[in-house]
Amino acid sequence: MQTVISIKDGKVRHPEYRFKMPINLDINDGEHIAIVGPNGGGKSLLVDVLTGKHALLITQPKYDFYPSKKTHAYENIKYMTFRDSYGEADSMYYYQMRWNQHDIDESPLVCELLEDAQKKADNEHLAPSKEMVQRIYDIFHLQPLMNKRIVTLSSGELRKFQLTKTLLSGPRVLIMDNPFIGLDALTRDQLKQLLHELSNLTGLLFILVISKSDEIPEFVTHVVEVSDREIHEKENRDAYLSRKQGIALQGLSQEKKSHLLSYPYDQNTIQQTNTPILDFRKVTIRYGERTILKDLDWEVKYGERWSLSGDNGSGKSTLLSLVCADNPQAYACDIRLFGNKRGTGESIWDIKKHIGYVSPEMHRAYLKDLPAIDIVASGLHDSVGLYVKPKPNQFSTCEFWMDIFGIRELKDKTFLKLSSGEQRLVLLARAFVKDPELLILDEPLHGLDLNNRQLVKDIISTFADRKNKTIIMVTHYKDELPACFSKHMFLKRNK
Repeated sequence: MQTVISIKDGKVRHPEYRFKMPINLDINDGEHIAIVGPNGGGKSLLVDVLTGKHALLITQPKYDFYPSKKTHAYENIKYMTFRDSYGEADSMYYYQMRWNQHDIDESPLVCELLEDAQKKADNEHLAPSKEMVQRIYDIFHLQPLMNKRIVTLSSGELRKFQLTKTLLSGPRVLIMDNPFIGLDALTRDQLKQLLHELSNLTGLLFILVISKSDEIPEFVTHVVEVSDREIHEKENRDAYLSRKQGIALQGLSQEKKSHLLSYPYDQNTIQQTNTPILDFRKVTIRYGERTILKDLDWEVKYGERWSLSGDNGSGKSTLLSLVCADNPQAYACDIRLFGNKRGTGESIWDIKKHIGYVSPEMHRAYLKDLPAIDIVASGLHDSVGLYVKPKPNQFSTCEFWMDIFGIRELKDKTFLKLSSGEQRLVLLARAFVKDPELLILDEPLHGLDLNNRQLVKDIISTFADRKNKTIIMVTHYKDELPACFSKHMFLKRNK
């Protein structure tokens, strides 16, 4: 049996990134691996070892990429993180980019980026055959996407584009970090089928890093669990799922629930009126020839809990950008927020001071490597970064919320040194920190392990029991929605 990647008694050279025990792992041809485990347990560190990013002390990984004619690891192993990256210049991305027509018009077309990727692969003699390229295009149904601006793609469309672009380089091993997050149920199933077809068609070896360990695709053959900086022995997928079945999840303790319910209110955030908190009247949003929202009426009263769902590309994020005052088209619409019509003199900061918010776009915009507690504190002033030094009592509030989310011990660790799941918990604490009247949670459980998913669900439910709390939550998983949500809206995609 051909062993594609082999590590024997591997010890990471850098002491800060070492596992508790030496790494012993073989990944064989024909195997497809799921790397699972809790947030912060070491999954990304293992990937960095497999790709050669972290050097080992004595023995290095051994690779056998046959039948690939390329010899180097960087040519044969590709790592995709799916951070909803639009275009090539990641450092140029900013949070409101998707909602501004100028930036949409300036972003490249899908066909332009794929042509550039094809030329680069051809020049470096990395590209698969033309027949294989066409087959990949056909499998992913890319033709309708070719003349779209990259920034306008839905999450599902963006996955297809990124996968195609990567496959043009002809990898032997493809590592994908949480490839199914942010996708509706149909698109998740389609992506799993596409990956299965690709594995049969190309001989590609897949390694999937999966936080939601009950969502391991059927084509995966083996599971490697990583927890508390320990790599457990590789095991058969069915054996792993059988072993994990029925294990109880840990959520928010009764003690912390009591602390959350009794925590002092900010008296400026509990003033309720009979006026709806949100009132949208025949709202229509267009970008070029594409209509995202059409004649939408929506009224949200104080204290209501709304779930917002719909297929990828149906306009959920656009709708929330109107609520959060991030979308300039709001001024051309009949929209009332907290009793005030948009465009009558209130600033976006007047609106944002009432709102706590977290989303995949916000996660991606946070490139500040500040201490985690400073990230949480930035939620007090709705800034990306900390520009106003909090008062001592405000830091105490930040520590309280970090404790609620189980990350108090991470308060001094800088944001970019955290795992993606730990980062999400920090941004969730940031959303809650000012005890907002309106809490908007766009895919809040993105990238969280099963225990942390249960924890956050419990926190949302408990927060809903505080006086006069209105919550809007977007999710593609029905089981993620706490029982307290009684109002539901499903958006249909406009053709």
